[in-house]
Amino acid sequence: MRRVLIVGNWKMNKTASEAVVFVRDLTKTLAPCPSIDLVLAPPFTALEAARTALGTSSHLQLAGQNMFWEDQGAYTGEISARMLCDLGCRHVILGHSERRSLFGDQNEGIRRKVRGALTHGLHPIVCIGETLAERQSGQTDNVLIQQLTGCLAGLPSHDMATISIAYEPVWAIGTGTAATPDQAAAAHAAIRACISTTWSASTADATRILYGGSVTPQNVQSFLQCDQVDGALVGGACLQVDSFARIAAVAESIGAHR
Repeated sequence: MRRVLIVGNWKMNKTASEAVVFVRDLTKTLAPCPSIDLVLAPPFTALEAARTALGTSSHLQLAGQNMFWEDQGAYTGEISARMLCDLGCRHVILGHSERRSLFGDQNEGIRRKVRGALTHGLHPIVCIGETLAERQSGQTDNVLIQQLTGCLAGLPSHDMATISIAYEPVWAIGTGTAATPDQAAAAHAAIRACISTTWSASTADATRILYGGSVTPQNVQSFLQCDQVDGALVGGACLQVDSFARIAAVAESIGAHR
């Protein structure tokens, strides 16, 4: 059975010093979570501080919020997979809807980032999702398939085994209006069917697909109880210690019985 994955995406929040306080408080508050993978994605400037605060024995893992596909060079303002690995990251979020809409990230560039991440052993968390207009016009599945295959074109099945997919309906990001569990389940089923067709049924069965979009302690259980949903990409609700700890506790309870 797929292991539950919970990722807290801090976005552009928390300085390095604020990250230290948050991580220390979270570590004290969190109950043990042996049945799930729990990941924090601070801003680049807070990664080293977060790693130091976590220490070497923490079960919490780190992720980058983005990266560039080259290892080094004249790419002012960019961060490479090598740099993320050196800071202790095991995962990287790629193709987030905010990166697509605000900074012009497109499928081809995301595909190159995925390959760059895999070269250095990072686990990509690849985000896909439709806008409200696309959903209302019945294009959800087509958009998801186009983004999925565009970002992951040509990858062999053994590389797919290290990738997670995050379904994040754009209309639910930061709006307070989450998809319903049925909507999420239907989208996840379409994504899994595409993976099965493009790669293999066994690859589809092994791939973790997360839901992201106004996830809260109040609604996370309804998503994770669906066997199509393997975790959550959490935004605003991960910025408060108690909130994120409650989400982790719900996920652990469900993950322990999967």
